[in-house]
Formats: sequence, C-alpha cells, structure tokens
Amino acid sequence: MALKATTVTGSVQICCDHGIMTIVLPEIRMKKMPAGSFKTKCLALMDEVHSKRETVLITKHGKPVAKLVPANTETDDIYGFLAGKGAVSGDVVSPAISLKEWGALK
Repeated sequence: MALKATTVTGSVQICCDHGIMTIVLPEIRMKKMPAGSFKTKCLALMDEVHSKRETVLITKHGKPVAKLVPANTETDDIYGFLAGKGAVSGDVVSPAISLKEWGALK
C-alpha cells in the first residue's frame, strides 16, 4: 500500500508518492491575438511585451501559429564571469614541490 500526500500551497500543488516529489504548477495565462490584429498593432505590442515581460500568442483562425516573447537581455552570472581575470605564471606542469620536500611532509 503506497502512501500519497498532497499539499496545496497557494496555487501550487505538491504531491509525494513513493519518495518522489512532483510539483504541479498552474497553467500560465497569456494574451491571445489574431494575426490580423497583430499586424496592425505590431510595434506597440512589441513595446508592451518588452515593458510588461508578458508573452503574446498569435493565432490564425483560432489556431496558435507564433509566440511573441520578451527577449532575455541578461547574461548568466555563473558562466564566464572570471574570463580574462587570470594569468598563467611559471611552470604549471611540473610538481609544486620536490620529492625531498614531499617526503618531509610525511
């Protein structure tokens, strides 16, 4: 018999079953716009998406054909933040200490 616990926090549902946790997020609502309307309001809509950071779904005959999403202009702080900050000085291949010094450490 499996134990199953479900917790609802705000609008996020967390389920635990057999030691596995599943988080169910609510569907994110986005603005929908017909292609003809998008064509006439394109530049203003691009400014709105940029300022509000919201996605717009563009449809043709009620079927989704494209998404207008805000561009991610931020760079990731983790990768490459030390690029160009270091320098190689001396011999990086040879051992740092001699065998005699290594023996003295014992």
